[in-house]
Amino acid sequence: MKLENKVAVVSGGSRGIGKVIATQLASEGCDVVISARTQEDLDQAAAEIGAVSGGGRVVAVAADLATLEGCEALHREATAEFDSIDILVNCAGATKSGPFLELSDDLWQDGFDLKFFGAVRLSRLFWPQLVASHGSVVHIVGGMARTPNPNFAIGGAVNAALANFGKALAGLGLEDDVNVNIIHPGQTRTERLNEMMSDQAARTGETPEAVLEATVKRQGIRRLGLPEDVASLAVFLCTSDARHIHGTAISVDGGATKSLF
Repeated sequence: MKLENKVAVVSGGSRGIGKVIATQLASEGCDVVISARTQEDLDQAAAEIGAVSGGGRVVAVAADLATLEGCEALHREATAEFDSIDILVNCAGATKSGPFLELSDDLWQDGFDLKFFGAVRLSRLFWPQLVASHGSVVHIVGGMARTPNPNFAIGGAVNAALANFGKALAGLGLEDDVNVNIIHPGQTRTERLNEMMSDQAARTGETPEAVLEATVKRQGIRRLGLPEDVASLAVFLCTSDARHIHGTAISVDGGATKSLF
């Protein structure tokens, strides 16, 4: 995939989609910096990623990316470890779902602080390195940016804002020769989704399998996505083969999004 000796920074890299993206980047020869809040989760992820890497280094940085200080710490440690940064994947952030009237200001603020402002700050901090390396940025956003849902009001609003920012950043990328793209995953079988399905099953008395089947049927798709489905596209978008794919928002949702745009 033409990524040998590149250096990638992946936020939210300790689990879920972010971890699989980091794993695939490492398997293609990248040195990888992963970040999340919990050091124990990062250490375990780093060991697993290192086991399949092509000989590259895996650096784990525990930081609260919902804060400016946390983003600065990640930037400081990544640039201290590596002379060049070629890839930034913004994948951190899980927002609270539920009925609108039960969503407090703190939950709204938390959603924007990590997923939106974290991506904005990391993009700003790493931009000089990405310009120098003619690098790539991939924002992992989400399909609710395009299809609002009353029970996912925070996530939809955050995703829409991040998609808008990603498109704006792509305009700057045209001037500075940095590739910028957006991926909208649909519902994907991560640890978080499995936990949500188990919680729903416990509330309704159904089995997790029945909840899964109902979710697939409701979305009119053949199956839920896997993290690998998203990661494969993210890795491709970081290669020279994708240099003419710029400023795009690509859905990886098995056909769940029925609209044209």
